[in-house]
Amino acid sequence: MGAITMAEVGGVAERHLHADVETMPREALRALQLRRLNATIAHAHAQVPLYRARLEGVGVGAGPLARLEDIATLPFTVKSDLRDHYPFGMFACQTSALARVHASSGTTGKPTVVGYTKRDLDHWADLMARSLYGAGARRGDIVHNAYGYGLFTGGLGVHAGAERLGAAVVPVSGGSTERQVALIEDFRARVLCATPSYALAIAEVAEQQGVDLRASALDVGVFGAEPWSDAMRREIEARLGVRAIDIYGLSEIMGPGVACECEHQAGLHGWEDHFLFEVIDPDTGAPVPEGHAGELVITTLTKEALPMLRYRTRDITTLTTAPCDCGRTHLRILRVTGRNDDMLIIRGVNVYPSQIEAVLIGRPRIAPHYLIVVERTGNLDHVTLEVEANVGVSEADFVWIAGDVAHHVKSLVGITVTTVIRKPGEIPRSQGKAVRVRDLRQQGS
Repeated sequence: MGAITMAEVGGVAERHLHADVETMPREALRALQLRRLNATIAHAHAQVPLYRARLEGVGVGAGPLARLEDIATLPFTVKSDLRDHYPFGMFACQTSALARVHASSGTTGKPTVVGYTKRDLDHWADLMARSLYGAGARRGDIVHNAYGYGLFTGGLGVHAGAERLGAAVVPVSGGSTERQVALIEDFRARVLCATPSYALAIAEVAEQQGVDLRASALDVGVFGAEPWSDAMRREIEARLGVRAIDIYGLSEIMGPGVACECEHQAGLHGWEDHFLFEVIDPDTGAPVPEGHAGELVITTLTKEALPMLRYRTRDITTLTTAPCDCGRTHLRILRVTGRNDDMLIIRGVNVYPSQIEAVLIGRPRIAPHYLIVVERTGNLDHVTLEVEANVGVSEADFVWIAGDVAHHVKSLVGITVTTVIRKPGEIPRSQGKAVRVRDLRQQGS
């Protein structure tokens, strides 16, 4: 079976929402992936100078590859490649062929810019609709979309997918949380889409207003854009009365909808007809066996404007091809435990913020809002953990609560922290991705 062209890839788009794609036998799925992989390699080689040089540098050229496993011979792509070729140097089409451009905030330097052709946007809407359906959303639902709109891919990605599914979208974006509570009640939204931290902020404001969202029409929550723990899932479900579903994506690959949990909540189904997933050792770059944790690497298989070959996501996770009870055959990405570049090394101990979060969520008398501050005192690292007390907790109990938190972090994570208990509302809330860590060591402190 020969390689197909990018034009032929687009011709399959109308079938992407059908169950036969999601339940395709793995042998047929792998054959489709290989054809699309070789089409993507040829497209990138022809249109992107950086990829042409790198592919020829390893003797691959325009391909084709004989086996999917041969992708390990290709070089990696990293986020700095996009910044180094700002704004459009990695695009595989002229700007006249673009339908939309998104970009990161650029808070750590030049933003990363991503683009989409009309066909790219069609694929994205299909995959978001597929993801939302798998999460439990249905045609005719009202979807309250509290992801941010604008250059961030979350809001518009969810919006297009919900409309493609046949749902009605409330495009509220982030902010004005009191109004969001009212709209959820008044419009009787069945589906809430937001970052998990903002979902908790909505729950908190509702409780302060005396509104019990557990009694609302909300039934499904689709949460992503930041790592979150199973403990936070349970907290969200208890306070909002929804089934909390994890969704995964990143703008460099597409946006939200690269993978999503089904209603069984047993790992995110990675949509393998559009993406090729690998897990590697983050230190050596070597592939790791299925079922072992490592860094997730993704290759796009149908992107026209911005093909990505072996993009290092920095997200730490595990892959499994074991069957899911839902009947879908696409592999599952087990919960992302953190990012390789977010990992903190505290006095020789590797720590992810999600590990600390898992200890905090559900502890008595504290709210799920926290900040980890890392400083260097002399030659030693020092961690201050700021945690908010629940409403109504007496300040006289703060010392006991701080000691309880520090004890459990030491016992379960293995690091010593100084815990500071803050009054309710003192830790800033995020309307988008939550900021959980301030590493002052990077500032020379």
